[in-house]
Amino acid sequence: MPNAPHPLDAALALQPLGADRWQGHTHPDWGNMVGPYGGITAAQLLQAACLDPRRLGEPLALTVNYAAGIADGPFEITATPSRSNRTTQHWTLQIRQGDQICTTGSAVFAVRRPTWSAPELAMPAVPPAEQVGIETRTPPVAWPRRYEFRFVEGGWPDYRSALPEQPDSRTVLWVRDQPPRPLDAPALAAVADVFYPRVFRRRQRFTPAGTVSITTYFHADAAALAAQGTRPLLAVAVGRRFTQGFFDQSAELWSDDGHLLASSHQIVYFKE
Repeated sequence: MPNAPHPLDAALALQPLGADRWQGHTHPDWGNMVGPYGGITAAQLLQAACLDPRRLGEPLALTVNYAAGIADGPFEITATPSRSNRTTQHWTLQIRQGDQICTTGSAVFAVRRPTWSAPELAMPAVPPAEQVGIETRTPPVAWPRRYEFRFVEGGWPDYRSALPEQPDSRTVLWVRDQPPRPLDAPALAAVADVFYPRVFRRRQRFTPAGTVSITTYFHADAAALAAQGTRPLLAVAVGRRFTQGFFDQSAELWSDDGHLLASSHQIVYFKE
C-alpha cells in the first residue's frame, strides 16, 4: 500500500478545472477555530499559480485577504496571470465556494538574477534548535499539530495563570513541519502565518481575533529553500500597534545558518 502523502501535500493537492481554475478541498489536519488555518489557505493560493505552466520565475510576494470563512468541503481557486514583464509576473487570486467569494489575493513572481547583495538585518542570537525543548502543549484546534514548536521566547499563553499584561508581544521560536518535510515556497507561505495573534501575547488572555490581510515577501530562491531541507526555521513575530479593533504584526523567517528567507506583515482584527 503506498505511503500516505504528507499532510501539507495532501492539502495542496489541486485538480485543474480548465483555464485559470483549480479545485481544492479543505483538510481536517489544518482546521482552525473558524475554517482552515490561514497559512494553508495562503499556501493553496500560491500553489495554484506555481502549478500553472504559464508561471514565470519564482515567488517574490504573496498577499492574501480573508474575506469570509471557508467551510469544510470543496472550493474553487481562480489564479490568473494579469501582466507578464521581462522579469516579473503579476497574478490575481481568488477562492470561491458556490457564489461566495471567501478569499482574494495577488502574487508576484520574478526571474531572479545574480546581483550585488547585502543583509541589513541580523538573525537574533538564540540557542540552536536542538538545545530548545519541543513544546508539548497545543491549542484545541488541529493545525498546530502540523508543526514542531520550540519556543525561545513568548510561548503559548497560559490563560489559567492570570498573568499581567505584557510590555511587548514578541515571540521567538524554532519551527518546522510535522512530520518534517523539505522546505519549498508553499510551505514557507504556510509557516509565515504560524504565530498566534499578538494580542494574545500582549494581554495574556484569549481574545477573538483573525487575520484580515497578510503579505509575505520571499527573499530566497528555490535552491536556498531546498538547502534548508527539513531543518527548523527561526521565526520571530512582534506587534506594532493595537488600536480601535485592529493591530498589525510583523514576522521574520530565518534559515538555521542565518539567512532571512521570508518576511511578512499582516493586519488582524480583534474584539474585546
